[in-house]
Amino acid sequence: MYTDFAGVYDRLMADVDYDAWAMHYRDLLSRCGVTDGAAVLEPACGTGNLSVRLARHYRLQPSDASVEMLSIAAKKARDAGLLLPFVHQDMRRLRAHRPADAVICACDGVNYLLTPSALGSFLSAARAALRPGGALAFDVSSVDKLSRVLGSQPQFYRADDICYLWENAWDASSSLLQLSLSIFVRRADGAYDRIDEEQTQRGWEEDELRAALSEAGFGSICCYGNFMASPPQPNAQRLHLTALKEE
Repeated sequence: MYTDFAGVYDRLMADVDYDAWAMHYRDLLSRCGVTDGAAVLEPACGTGNLSVRLARHYRLQPSDASVEMLSIAAKKARDAGLLLPFVHQDMRRLRAHRPADAVICACDGVNYLLTPSALGSFLSAARAALRPGGALAFDVSSVDKLSRVLGSQPQFYRADDICYLWENAWDASSSLLQLSLSIFVRRADGAYDRIDEEQTQRGWEEDELRAALSEAGFGSICCYGNFMASPPQPNAQRLHLTALKEE
């Protein structure tokens, strides 16, 4: 996952409001008592769109399992005049040199944890990386979004130099969404390169996430819907969860 795709990822995500996303995470961390200047880990940072924004407020350590994504993220940071310590690291084995004040995992990172074991490994690693009383904040695309919105709606996009066909298949028995993308990128000579990308995401229910957080030793668990400061409605497209490492 995320090899040739890393080079076109930002083009396909151009309509995402990362400024608003970063502001929402600042609000979530503030609710957990995490202030500006805090030491924050950011696993599954991708191409660094949130990293360069969060780094204006926190002592950020971003990480990702994709070398290609990290290369793009590091260039963005340099172009923004930021010196960020990007780390090649699987989120299930998150580590830090010293305890952090917070861990943020944004933009569906937890949806790529496909089993309860994988989810538990990440949560346990995040807890171990936090100081006592430290905060964990993450988001997921909801089951409603994966099953109803993405699972039944093929998407097609076309611009002057790139186009893609995005088809998905939802399996209710496993709560897994298979994502299939065929991306065509025009070269300087007018011919097109084709990139085929296959991914799988897991739909996690709120009660599953709360139970996993509790089992990993987190408390003060809160869940918010759709970038709001209120509990999610049944058709919420995104869930944001926060929790504290119990002292």
